[in-house]
Amino acid sequence: MDLAHAARLLKGVRDATLSGQRPRVLPRPVIGDSWGRMMLRGVDPDHDIRSRLLTEEELAERRHGSPLVDILPVLRDALVSVADAAHHIMVVCDADGRVLWREGSSAVLRKADSLGFEVGADWGEGVVGTNGVGTPLVVRRPVQVFSAEHFVQTHHPWTCTGAPVTDPRDGRLLGVVDVSGPLQTMHPATLALVDSVAKLAEARLRDRHVTALDRLRAVAAPVLARLEGRAVAVDAHGWTAAVTGMPPVDRVTLPKALAAGRTWLPSLGTCLAEPLPGGWLLRPDDPRDGPEPLAATRLVLDVSNPRHWTLAVLGGARDWTHDLSPRHAELLFLLATHRGGRSASGLADDMFGDPARTVTVRAELSRVRRYLGGLLAHRPYRFHEDVDVRVVLPAIPEDLLPHSLAPAIRRARSVAEP
Repeated sequence: MDLAHAARLLKGVRDATLSGQRPRVLPRPVIGDSWGRMMLRGVDPDHDIRSRLLTEEELAERRHGSPLVDILPVLRDALVSVADAAHHIMVVCDADGRVLWREGSSAVLRKADSLGFEVGADWGEGVVGTNGVGTPLVVRRPVQVFSAEHFVQTHHPWTCTGAPVTDPRDGRLLGVVDVSGPLQTMHPATLALVDSVAKLAEARLRDRHVTALDRLRAVAAPVLARLEGRAVAVDAHGWTAAVTGMPPVDRVTLPKALAAGRTWLPSLGTCLAEPLPGGWLLRPDDPRDGPEPLAATRLVLDVSNPRHWTLAVLGGARDWTHDLSPRHAELLFLLATHRGGRSASGLADDMFGDPARTVTVRAELSRVRRYLGGLLAHRPYRFHEDVDVRVVLPAIPEDLLPHSLAPAIRRARSVAEP
C-alpha cells in the first residue's frame, strides 16, 4: 500500500466533505458517520482542543476503580512489545475516553505528548473528533482511523486502532485498548491484532467471574440447604450460583439498584432479597398466595446518551432501572416506535434488512422478557396496552444509538427530533 498516496486521497475526501461537496470517493461508513456527528457538534476540524488533564488523585482513583486494571498484564504481554517494535504505543482508556495507561516506543510517547495524547487526557470523540479511542467507544466495535480519516487536521500524521472492552458479566463498556503511531508505520493487520487482544482480555475477565461465582456458591450452598420453598443465590449482576426448590436459570435480571427487603423482579415476581457475601439471596413468594399485579404503569426508554441506555420501570411494587445492552436498546426503540406491534420477521427486516433472520430476533426478545415479563407481549411483539411508554431521544439525531447498523435505526436518525 502506498501510504502517502492513501493519505493524500483521504485528505481530498475530508476537505470535500467539510466544504459540503460530494467527494469522488466516499469515506468508509463508520468514518463518514463520525464526521457527521463532529460537524453537528461543532468540533473544530483545524485545531485540536486540549481538555483538562486528570489530577494525580483523580487518575489514581479511576485506575483503582476500573476493572481494566485486572487485565492490564494481558494487554501488556500481548501488545507492548509489538507496539514498541513497530514504533507505536499501546494506550488503555476508560469508558469516558480518559487515558489511564500508556506504554511503548519512547520516541512515539514524546510525539504523543505534543499532541495531548497523554495520561489523564480526554480522547472522547466529542472532544477531539474521530479517533481510535473515542470512535470505538461510540460505535462499540473495533475501528482503525488512518491519517486524514481523523476529523481534526493536527491528527493526520497518525494512525490509531482501537477496540472496545466490555464486561462479560453485564455487557457494560469498560473502555478501549488502542495502538497508535506515525502513519508511515501503519499495518493492516493491526486491527485484527488489537481486536483479538481485546477479546482475550474479556476472556480473562470471564474466568475471574467464574471464580467469583464458585466462591459465592460455596457460601450459599449451606444457606440454601436449610431453607424450605424456593430460593436462588445470585451475584451482584444476577448470575446464578445456587438454587433450590425451583428450576435453575442462568441469570436473574436485577434492577440497577437492589436493596434488602421485598422487591419485584420480572422472572420471580415479588420476593425477599437478602445480602450475601458477593451477591444476593432471593426468596420468591409462594405463587399460591395469589396472582401478581401488573409490574408497572409506565416505561421510560432513555436513548439520549450515545453510549449508555436505560429502561426505567415505574409505578409497580417498586420502581427500578435496568441498563440495556446495545442490541436490546435497538429492539426496544423499534417496539416503542411501533406501538401496534411488530412481527419477528418485521423486526428482523428492521434490524438486519433480512426478514428471514427471525431466530436471532426471537432469541434476543426472550432475553428481554426476563426483565420485562408480562409488560412485553408477543404475536406480535409489543408493549402491554395498559402501559404508558415514553422515549427520551438525544438532542442530536445522529446520536441516536450511533453504534447501530440496523436499517430502521439509520432511517430514524435522519428524521428523529428531540
